[in-house]
Amino acid sequence: MWKILDTGQSSASHNMKIDAELLENVESGGEAILHLYRWERPSATYGYFVKPEDHLDLAATERDGLELARRPTGGGIVFHLWDLAFSVIVPASAPFFSENTLTNYGFVNRAVAHAVETYLGQEKKVALIAEDAPAFDASCGRFCMALPTKYDVVLHGKKIAGAAQRQKKQGYLHQGTISLKAPSAAQLESWLKSGSRVLEAMQSYTFALLPTDSDKIAMEETRKALEELLYQSLIAESVAVL
Repeated sequence: MWKILDTGQSSASHNMKIDAELLENVESGGEAILHLYRWERPSATYGYFVKPEDHLDLAATERDGLELARRPTGGGIVFHLWDLAFSVIVPASAPFFSENTLTNYGFVNRAVAHAVETYLGQEKKVALIAEDAPAFDASCGRFCMALPTKYDVVLHGKKIAGAAQRQKKQGYLHQGTISLKAPSAAQLESWLKSGSRVLEAMQSYTFALLPTDSDKIAMEETRKALEELLYQSLIAESVAVL
């Protein structure tokens, strides 16, 4: 029913190319895929219709070696600094496929919510937000973690995981991100164009699973635990549909 594809560490552009090819080659009757991957250096991806130059100081991102890459899905800008990125590819023949995009968001993000709640402990009530949160300003809609939107994964109104999708006749691609640790506010501020409230919104609306002083060992342990929990939760959600 589900297959894990771990393509390891690569450039942001190559990771996005793999996802685009997986969507292009999705086969009716094939297995659903959980695609796991990592970034070879600090990166940011942006939705297909977003112009990063409108929202980022490109001279600063280039100076700091932040790689920018366009996603084959929609959505806003995502900083891949201390997150767990994953993709889900579901063929149209799967019983848990829907032509309704929000239904598909709900399917994947329920699995994400269950995985995160299991990791945190059952006393933490992780949920899917029922409606869009208020935006701090118009720019926030162009940054994934600056504005929780319907069916995002939240804890007490703060966004843990966001996603974007692209659907075609043969199936859909869901690209997700889970916040593991909060990035440096000073670093983000240097990359963001002045005059917006994006940084303030990200600090107010984002819930990171780990403390800011967590080391690489803790990050790796959390990443591996969540990857396995996500895989098991996707299977459980799929069975629930049958």
